[in-house]
Amino acid sequence: MSTVRVIASANGLQATRLAYEQIINGADPLAAVVEGVTLVEDDPDDLTVGYGGLPNEQGVVELDAAVMHGPTHRSGGVAGLKNVRHAARLAKLVLEQTDHSLLVGEGANEFAKAQGFPEENLLTEKARKIWLYWKQTNSTRDDWIPPPPEQLDDEVKAFFKLVDDHGPAATHSYQRSEAIDRPTGTIHCSAINAAHNLSCVTTTSGLAFKIPGRVGDSALIGAGLYVDNKIGTCGSTGRGEENVRNCSSFGVVELMRGGLSPKDAGTEVMQRLVEHVTESHLLGKDGRPNFGLKFYVLNKSGEYAGVSLWGPTKFAVTDESGTRLEECSYLFDKN
Repeated sequence: MSTVRVIASANGLQATRLAYEQIINGADPLAAVVEGVTLVEDDPDDLTVGYGGLPNEQGVVELDAAVMHGPTHRSGGVAGLKNVRHAARLAKLVLEQTDHSLLVGEGANEFAKAQGFPEENLLTEKARKIWLYWKQTNSTRDDWIPPPPEQLDDEVKAFFKLVDDHGPAATHSYQRSEAIDRPTGTIHCSAINAAHNLSCVTTTSGLAFKIPGRVGDSALIGAGLYVDNKIGTCGSTGRGEENVRNCSSFGVVELMRGGLSPKDAGTEVMQRLVEHVTESHLLGKDGRPNFGLKFYVLNKSGEYAGVSLWGPTKFAVTDESGTRLEECSYLFDKN
């Protein structure tokens, strides 16, 4: 008996549940995963995507997203999208209603306007406060000065404490700092239906406080996501530049074509990627990468895995056994 299964990054737990329900009720897997991640794009408390996503260095939220449909091997994506929260839905329309694979910047916004997407300010008050404090503590060589700790908003304190706890390079102490970590954040979701058809989506607000116009891996097929309906699918979250220069998602799927399991394929590409990291600013004192990266892998048989550079950490799954978080395998222990 074929098993319907949906997997996602850990912030996509509810997305997997919704997508699974839609697939069971007859929806195409691509339509289902897009509607799943739209839940997260609508959530102002998720600082990684859509409405409430963290902005670029100028305080402007820029979104990237892409989709890929297994049965047709078609894709669609948008990058540098501003003032439109549902980037995943728009990427799906690029696939369905254009002869292109990627629209960027002003062109993406014009396409959204033509499709009737409403324009709105995506910068929430929470995200604005976090961006402002980053700007105030970004450098000792400009004129910004942070407020004293007792005047800081609780959400700002909570956010930068989280960076302290989980960011290998962070040394935040409520002072001006050169080393406040800039989180990456994304949601990836992929699915297989009872007919063994696969599809996936990745959507993001990208690297927090990025240079305006920066595009990571999420909108790029073969980097942030890839599907071959005869083999499987892979998507990723984390430092997008590493996926771009290693074609990570494509590489994982190709290794599964050669017979590797989802876990082994993801691990092999992660190890190759680590070997290619030579820049000193990307390496910790121990010589290991100082950034995070995860793969979410699903093959044609419904076998799946989460593979992380650092662990322990989790990813989301929904299937006939329910909705849950499962452990990723990983290369390095962050504890």
